[in-house]
Amino acid sequence: MSLRVSLLLPLLLCAPAAWADDGQTPDEATLAAMTSPWSGSGGELGFASAHGNSNTESFNGRLKLRYTDDDWVHSMDLFGLRSSSEYTETSDDGTSKRTRQTTANRYTASAGSALQLGEHRQITATGRYERDDFATYDRQASFGLGYGTRLIDGERLILDTQIGPGVRRSHNADTDENRVGLIGRGLFDLKYTITDNTELVNTLLVESGSYNTFAQNDFGVSVNMNKHFALKAGWQARHNSDVTEDKRKTDTLTTMNVVYSFK
Repeated sequence: MSLRVSLLLPLLLCAPAAWADDGQTPDEATLAAMTSPWSGSGGELGFASAHGNSNTESFNGRLKLRYTDDDWVHSMDLFGLRSSSEYTETSDDGTSKRTRQTTANRYTASAGSALQLGEHRQITATGRYERDDFATYDRQASFGLGYGTRLIDGERLILDTQIGPGVRRSHNADTDENRVGLIGRGLFDLKYTITDNTELVNTLLVESGSYNTFAQNDFGVSVNMNKHFALKAGWQARHNSDVTEDKRKTDTLTTMNVVYSFK
């Protein structure tokens, strides 16, 4: 037993010195090792279903992730919306049948990387792809380079922005024509902390080119229920300047979702 104590004693005496050389207490070092490079709002999910004389189902989901690697920050944003309705259709001869119709089918995926130049300055590269079966441009893909900075850095209010050039390729569903052109891209991301558990967010994306200007604004208010889960009420407005006569230029979407966040 005395031999074991004599062997362990030097190690026990050296351990505090090792922590002191690192400039961290054991608790600080443990927390630093446990800090995950992943962050983000995680996933949002909303579903509505109505049954009776007509059946209606609607689903929307979102996944936002952020990965930090030294001076690089990588992000991903996936969004999906699908809704359908089933109703009884009566013919002139009195016969009836059940008909199901899809009323919304849209998917969006975007990914980007940013090289940090300072505390709130970066060079960005972002790609985005969208599929919307009910839009004039049912497929759009864009890529842009930009410069990002923080315009407002307050205790409660934060406003980040990105701006730069890019290129976009769009498919016109009515003419079955593909168009490619240069665009100017701007992104404005605002966050306002109302209370300790309530946050207001608003994100505005603008892609303006010679044949179409696309703008999407996402507004939301989230209330944290605990460390990971929150309830979020959202309102989205999407605008295309170049559409056919039978389509509206602006679409809106109102959601009430459950959100899971990485902390």
